[in-house]
Amino acid sequence: MDKIKRFIECLVPASACNIECSYCYVIQRDERDVNWRVPFNYSPKVIGEALSLERMGGQCYFSICGAGETLMQKEVVDITYNLLEQGHFVNITTNGTLTKRFNDILKFPKEYLERLHFAFSFHYLELLHGKLDIFFDNVNRVRVAGCSIVVQLNLIDEYLPHLNDIKNICEQRTGALPQIVATRKETDLDSDIQFFTQHTKEEYQALGETFNSPLFNFTMKNFGVKRKEFCYAGEWSATLNLATGIMSRCYGSSLHQNIFKDTHKPIKFGAIGNNCKSLFCMNASHFMALGTIPSIEIPTYASLRNREGAGWYSERMNSFLSQKLENNNMEYTKVQVFKTKVDSVKDQVFSLRAVIGRYRRKILALRQ
Repeated sequence: MDKIKRFIECLVPASACNIECSYCYVIQRDERDVNWRVPFNYSPKVIGEALSLERMGGQCYFSICGAGETLMQKEVVDITYNLLEQGHFVNITTNGTLTKRFNDILKFPKEYLERLHFAFSFHYLELLHGKLDIFFDNVNRVRVAGCSIVVQLNLIDEYLPHLNDIKNICEQRTGALPQIVATRKETDLDSDIQFFTQHTKEEYQALGETFNSPLFNFTMKNFGVKRKEFCYAGEWSATLNLATGIMSRCYGSSLHQNIFKDTHKPIKFGAIGNNCKSLFCMNASHFMALGTIPSIEIPTYASLRNREGAGWYSERMNSFLSQKLENNNMEYTKVQVFKTKVDSVKDQVFSLRAVIGRYRRKILALRQ
């Protein structure tokens, strides 16, 4: 039986994309360069070796997402192949329109495709410009090939006049309504967490609930909630920059290491514990749903995404993503829990140094 040992959120830090959505967090921050692709410091083969079953401690779930369209980077196909070759499970978040990339992926061995999951972002209005059939054709091609899927829609005001059309076409083409993603407004104020809508939270939630989406309901319940429980992010999960090899314990941690530089060197895992620096779990439907906080009873990753009636998940994928990380890992001893407090002090020092460094660079830029 496949057993999930760790979850790794992988970033491809390239903002290139073939469509433009007003609610994209990169566009909200004015960081989009439609042509910019990122150089990878290490080959897909080295990346695969660096993330071997032996080095990671067992089978992992790698979720690959770009700052733009993930599959714009051709290296993603080979990286995915190498991760699957190692025996891992992989998710690719994509807008579903780059048919050539899907053609390349569907050449993988069937056993690899059974361990591949696609999160298809359904950008309805943007797809109306000649890409709607392409999107659904690719969704169904990967399903026929044995991959698992989720179709997810960002709930935004622009889509509200089209919700019935969106529901109808998704049911017709995929057998079910899309799962709904609550969309966050990007602001400069870290304490100002808002939804990307002109509606009240209650109105926004009511609109999302018409889709009967477990993913949306879970997100709304946990949006903006500061987590104070003991969290195993950093031990059972991590964030990883695929272009540089830099692995961090989570989004809010300044402690990091390059795990691609020496593929024979052991990776240092260590839980954040009660020392989370984030205002709320930025990707709770991944990290928390997979069980990084075992003291909380939370629905499984698969139950938040799969539409069972439509069979979006294969039996193998459903079994793998219905597990919790705590099922296949040991919880910390009292000594290990104490060590997380020491690591927290180190993290604060690194964070302070990073802030000072940013201010120094700004001052130097102003002087020039």
